[in-house]
Amino acid sequence: MCFSQLCNEYKNLAYYFSFYGNPMKYFKVWFTIFSAFFALNVFAQTDLEGGDDKYKPRVGQEGKDVVWVPTSNELLAIMLKTAKVTPNDLVYDLGSGDGRIAIAAAKNFGARAIGIEFNPEMAQLAQRNVDRSGVADRVKIINGDIFVEDFSKATVVTMYLLPELNMALRPTILKMKPGTRVTSHAFNMGDWEADVEIDSPAKAFYWVVPAQVQGEWLISGMEPIRTILKLSQHYQKIGGTLQIGNDSQPLLNPRLDGATLSFTYLDRDKNSHFVMMAVNNNEIKGIYKSRAFNDTPITGKRL
Repeated sequence: MCFSQLCNEYKNLAYYFSFYGNPMKYFKVWFTIFSAFFALNVFAQTDLEGGDDKYKPRVGQEGKDVVWVPTSNELLAIMLKTAKVTPNDLVYDLGSGDGRIAIAAAKNFGARAIGIEFNPEMAQLAQRNVDRSGVADRVKIINGDIFVEDFSKATVVTMYLLPELNMALRPTILKMKPGTRVTSHAFNMGDWEADVEIDSPAKAFYWVVPAQVQGEWLISGMEPIRTILKLSQHYQKIGGTLQIGNDSQPLLNPRLDGATLSFTYLDRDKNSHFVMMAVNNNEIKGIYKSRAFNDTPITGKRL
């Protein structure tokens, strides 16, 4: 059974048990039964024993809201690469287990990292692993609850939780600074489509937190007459129109990447202009380009 099949089985079980009780309870039991088989298939080349002489966690052991199955070293490296982690980043790993993702972020990418782990014995093990890895100056493990601890300063968030937990965290994540990168092993975040899906060696997802741009913006410097940018938004998916005087036209190739908004439009003479702007709360600043003009600065404010 591959992990995608395992995820599909979870969905089927969750639907079935919704008629008879809390699906989380049954998922934990089911996941624990399959975790050893799962580990052999997905993590065959990963040292899952972990632990030390003070504490040895078991794959599939129950935690507060999840069971512990660690992310393989191969996959976590791909997740961190996809998130473009650099020494300038602060990585928060939610449900950090034995600390392997936080350690890899520091050791292999030079980032600072903080892991949040509810199980006190696991958190202590993770901190010992941090010390043994020689990255204690850049990594800290917090024994705490991911729904209580503040991770709002993160530039990158990593997690391997369950669908219900991802969904519960989604409102908090969407309020983080636009441009924050998020990656999740195995499970998505509902109708917030991932920017990137990783398929091998296991399933993972990657998002960039989008700025909130929906509404109307008064743009200055783009056209000689009153110009209104009207935007609709569904997470990072955007659309809209540009109203120049009394004329309105759809935006061409609109895109929102974190706090960067871009699109193309045709002016009244049908000349094509490319626009790129940075969103900062209720203000936007940027440039527009065309064949006839050099880069021209433009600004806008939310109406």
